[in-house]
Amino acid sequence: MENVVELKNVTKKFKDFSVENIDLQVKQGFVTGFIGANGAGKSTTIKMMMNLLRPDAGQVKLFGLDYKTHEKEIKERIGFVYDGNVFFQGLNLKDIKRIVAPAYKQWDDRLFYRYIEQFELPLNKAIKTFSKGMQMKASLALALSHHAELIIMDEPTAGLDPIFRRELLVLLQELMLNSNRTIFFSTHITTDLDRIADYIAFIQKGELVFNHSIHDVAENYALVKGGLDLLDRDTEKAFIRIHRAPTGFEALTDNFQAVKDTFGDSVIIEQASLDDIMYYYKGGIQHA
Repeated sequence: MENVVELKNVTKKFKDFSVENIDLQVKQGFVTGFIGANGAGKSTTIKMMMNLLRPDAGQVKLFGLDYKTHEKEIKERIGFVYDGNVFFQGLNLKDIKRIVAPAYKQWDDRLFYRYIEQFELPLNKAIKTFSKGMQMKASLALALSHHAELIIMDEPTAGLDPIFRRELLVLLQELMLNSNRTIFFSTHITTDLDRIADYIAFIQKGELVFNHSIHDVAENYALVKGGLDLLDRDTEKAFIRIHRAPTGFEALTDNFQAVKDTFGDSVIIEQASLDDIMYYYKGGIQHA
């Protein structure tokens, strides 16, 4: 099984927003970073992966199975880590384990207590006393304790301090030493993904812009700077979007080689960061 998640032509319409014709594959054994501005459609897409929302059209499959006939089997194999506390505030981790464990055939008490110790979490304190970082660790411990094959994380680092964000990313790298595990990591903090992602899926205004390996993104996307005299109807076709200023232009391309062939040494070419890519796509594709 190459793809753990497959979305084909998935559409979900709301009153003032829609996710349109999403074709997305999440490869087994890798970390896929799911990026986009707030409101781009990341959480809606994840909710359809989790069967918390039903698509209006298209097909959602996890592990090659659909939710209509295999919901319990699919959810046995997923761990979900959410931006925010999903537990009753007054419960402690012992109480939560008692409630959650019977829902999973693969629940492993030994593993649960190992993660509680590793994450330095108190078993008998109410969740409401936990910091945001501790709540995130608690969610992750529960997700991992039933041997989840797919960990889905929705904005897990939002609101965390830089030190804990770094700790979490190191922890995820360690988890991926088990090649059977797959992580799907939604975030608008793109610097997190430079450390851990193998693939990047980018959604903008409800449409999937691309789903590439991080190597391909680094190889093909670039920022190009040069004089306005270099721009004409033909040369502008090399760019996704162009920003003009009195002193010259700066533009984003997804074809580094084409720009090199067209302009040679007459422009400055720099590698585009994920933030650069999101910024230039904002407002839609524009071949100037």
